[in-house]
Amino acid sequence: MDLDVFVSAHRAEWDRLDALLRRRRRLTGPEVDELVTLYQRTATHLSLIQSSAPDPQLTGRLTQLVARARSAVTGTRRASWRDVTRFLVHGFPAAVYRSRRWWVPTALLSILLAGVIGWWVGTHPEVQSSIAAPSELRDMTRPGGEYETYYSSHPATSFAAQVWTNNAQAAAMCLVLGAFLCFPVIWILFQNMLNVGVGIGLMSSAGRLDTFLGLLLPHGLLELTAVFVAAGTGLRLGWTLIDPGPRTRRVAMAEEGRSALGMAIGLALVLLVSGAIEGFVTPSGLPTWGRIAIGVTAELLFLSYVYVLGGRAVRAGETGDIDASERSAEAPAAA
Repeated sequence: MDLDVFVSAHRAEWDRLDALLRRRRRLTGPEVDELVTLYQRTATHLSLIQSSAPDPQLTGRLTQLVARARSAVTGTRRASWRDVTRFLVHGFPAAVYRSRRWWVPTALLSILLAGVIGWWVGTHPEVQSSIAAPSELRDMTRPGGEYETYYSSHPATSFAAQVWTNNAQAAAMCLVLGAFLCFPVIWILFQNMLNVGVGIGLMSSAGRLDTFLGLLLPHGLLELTAVFVAAGTGLRLGWTLIDPGPRTRRVAMAEEGRSALGMAIGLALVLLVSGAIEGFVTPSGLPTWGRIAIGVTAELLFLSYVYVLGGRAVRAGETGDIDASERSAEAPAAA
């Protein structure tokens, strides 16, 4: 292709398209038709130039022109309540369901790790002494000690908001940092399981494991599940960077990254529920079985939501990604 000849032949069309896009007044019907035609032709010209005679300056100008024209033709789409409903009923549960092969093993291994740490701490006095002085450990594990008063140390509303903020940040970090080859996610998950394991070990050594579980389970089931989902998704995102499969690495990371971003929003809502349980139910005067029953019910409802609605959405073709019409084109295409 002779680039100079090509530019001379089509410059007038590009200038006309640019002029139409700059019009401040509303376009007439014929002008709209002309704009659509010029947009299609310019997209074709851009594709030809990129494949046959790439010129950075010309490619940049036409790319910008095509993007502006596409925005003018398709219009600006505004989010609606229908989008929110679609996300909650299809998009989010489908994304969590698709990631189950990552977060379910993550959950099982993490629970096993917490159990091992709890056994190690609980059966080795020398480990306990390295954590704190004996008097401090007694203050932490005695009736009315720190482990119990922690949940009622602040007003329920502010405590629930603080817990939700902290947990949402931890989940978001797992999702975002997964792109760094998984290692930060593993470290965040280990720190969480270490805290749980130490609590199990110290309270079991004091003969009060039932009290500890009675405080942890009401909110911890749903809270830890959300963390496991975030960690598993982060690990999946990191592995996508290593092995993108049949997709190009750029396309694979874009698709999985958009899905992870949506999951961050959905998990924030899940953690809002667990934070409310931790702020209002865990420190309440309900019997232990009643508080645990609330936590188990919330957990079962979430798992049913994921496996029933999410599984149905995935079988219908939902991936948790945004609509194809809203994604950036992978390559210029002629209409």
